[in-house]
Amino acid sequence: MFAKTSGITRAALFTASLLCIGQSQADVTATPGVLKIGMEITYPPFESYDGDKVVGSDPELITAMAAHLGLKTQLLDTKFPNLIMGLNAGHYDAVISGIYITPERQLQAQTLPYAQAGASILAPKGSELNAKTPQDLCGHKIGLLQGSAWVAKFLQLSSDYCLPNNKGAITVNQYPNSPEVTQALMSRNIEAQVEIGGAAEMIVKRTGGRVMITSDTLIYPQTLGIYVKKGNDATFKALTEALAQSKASGEYAAILKKYNLDAIPD
Repeated sequence: MFAKTSGITRAALFTASLLCIGQSQADVTATPGVLKIGMEITYPPFESYDGDKVVGSDPELITAMAAHLGLKTQLLDTKFPNLIMGLNAGHYDAVISGIYITPERQLQAQTLPYAQAGASILAPKGSELNAKTPQDLCGHKIGLLQGSAWVAKFLQLSSDYCLPNNKGAITVNQYPNSPEVTQALMSRNIEAQVEIGGAAEMIVKRTGGRVMITSDTLIYPQTLGIYVKKGNDATFKALTEALAQSKASGEYAAILKKYNLDAIPD
């Protein structure tokens, strides 16, 4: 049988546990009790404003993960190209913003995969361009989010496939955020927009059908990641454990189903 624990001993153990939790949180976050997250909050369904509230798959998931660590989240709106730079400058503890994991980005930060998604091709309603595949964009002008993984892919496609096959180069225009790409599309300054599938569906709805998805299947499927500064092993380990706890609780599956994302294969 176990010996009874005195009130003094229980109090001492409780105090010690609080000190351990405090120390653990101090190691995990720069600001005690607060997990600071960088994201560009103009990118539905991943993250966007609903009045003053930030909604979407990324804030829901990272908030659920933070709760498992006993932390609150502070979501910091940052331009997409500056997210990893800001992470490494210490502006936040982690980044989640619908960002694909690429070898180039893995050189800059640690990555924790959390979902998979592919892209859709968008064109203005009534456009003669009916692009089903990336190759169908040869000889056309497209708009992409600045710093997105697709920029390099379409430039390579243009040089390795379009030009050698006399189909014309793909002209890639980059914009600071996704809404500006869509505005350029509706203004006919570009002929097509390439966007993550879930975001593309939201664009169609928010524009009242003024743009349409032309591709039948998702192109360039890739893995989305949470980014942590290299060397910040305490935060990376804590978030890895929190993601596992979110999966075990069923929160993870519910969020991915709600936003039409695919889970990472085991």
